[in-house]
Amino acid sequence: MATAQGVSPPLVAPEAEGAAPERRREVQEQRLRRLVDRLLGAGGVQAARLRDCGVERGDDVSLDQLHLLPMVSKEDFWDAYPFGLRTAAAEDIVCVHGSSGTQGQSTLVGYTAHDVDVWAHVMARALGGAGVTRRSFVHCSYGYGMFTGGLGVHHGATRLGATVLPVSSGATDRQLRLLLDLKPDVLCCTPSYALYLGEAFASTGITAEQLSLRVGLFGAEPWTEEMRQSIEALLGLRALNIYGLTEIIGPGVACESLDSGGLLNIAEDHFYPEIVGPDGQPLADGQPGELVFTTLTKTGTPLLRYRTGDVAALHGPVPGSARTLRRMSRVIGRTDDMLVIRGVNVFPSEVEAVVLSDPRVAPHYLIVEDRRDRSRPELRVAVEPRDAHDDAAAIERDLVAALHARLGISCVVRVLPHNHLPRAETGKARRLLRWDHGVAPLPGLE
Repeated sequence: MATAQGVSPPLVAPEAEGAAPERRREVQEQRLRRLVDRLLGAGGVQAARLRDCGVERGDDVSLDQLHLLPMVSKEDFWDAYPFGLRTAAAEDIVCVHGSSGTQGQSTLVGYTAHDVDVWAHVMARALGGAGVTRRSFVHCSYGYGMFTGGLGVHHGATRLGATVLPVSSGATDRQLRLLLDLKPDVLCCTPSYALYLGEAFASTGITAEQLSLRVGLFGAEPWTEEMRQSIEALLGLRALNIYGLTEIIGPGVACESLDSGGLLNIAEDHFYPEIVGPDGQPLADGQPGELVFTTLTKTGTPLLRYRTGDVAALHGPVPGSARTLRRMSRVIGRTDDMLVIRGVNVFPSEVEAVVLSDPRVAPHYLIVEDRRDRSRPELRVAVEPRDAHDDAAAIERDLVAALHARLGISCVVRVLPHNHLPRAETGKARRLLRWDHGVAPLPGLE
């Protein structure tokens, strides 16, 4: 691999990334109180909920009692569509980002110039932790537009002084040519698209050794350690995880660094993290639960205790590291993607970990929750072999056993012909489908 383990890149912002934890907590406390004053002054949903809790000013709150304050969720964005949660004046909003949402509802977030500056700053820190410098050439294949991925990386790379190619997603043949001709050392895209690029290179006979890539920052969808290994083998780089969401800022909320031990450093001086259980109560470090973030410094659409729907765990900083930031695990799944199969809770990432650990299986899969018989739902998993000559029956039999050992339930596994599963040439890969009635969502799943 081009980048060795154990490398400690310099801090981009030592005063923030390397602050003493007690000093950082003082800053977080001050920023929390200013946030509450800002929300109360703006009125609206969050202000009303704070007053219902007896909060009349910022000095009424503290980090120790944060868990007693009300939360907001994506439904609040929908109820207040388009800009009901905005606190800044309309003339202070310099851009709007958003997601397509679910159930046909969009989530729109207004950013002030201050917010964009914070975004560029935290993204520069994230890139710097990956070893990116002003001498780096960043190939950005995240989508541009209202999606925050492409512009987030772009803001951070230019803030750092690196060269960035805003190629966006799609047009894979052109991307392959640019990767060969321009010789970038950094790749940023979704992990599913990184796999797609790697397989496209392999199909032309180009090996990882012929590429100039050194490190990649991959996010916008959950992915496992097994997928990391596949990406690194295909592209010959160090694959790092980056996390963010439009409601909080975009990419840069947290990012794995070369020295973070496989976890993601949280920009907690700007985004205060919590983990809560299904009942909304806080959980201890190391316990997986729903991620909740408070935007300590946002001014356009600030949020107090936003429920992300992402499931992860919190951890302290790496012992002895110059980076004193708390860390989060990779996202295990989403609360709304958790499947309940005959009384057993299953996250798609658990299935991926089993499937991709089998060397005979290509790094593409589809999980189907078969709900045609609501009294006995089934979990169906479609995979492809790496080699068309592999024994499909043996792969199916072994994966059924491995999934039962991991999940505690029986699953139906189908090995489909090569290139039968859909690839993610743009955007995020669709790994989970629900089958309620009618024909199978993919031929061969019966």
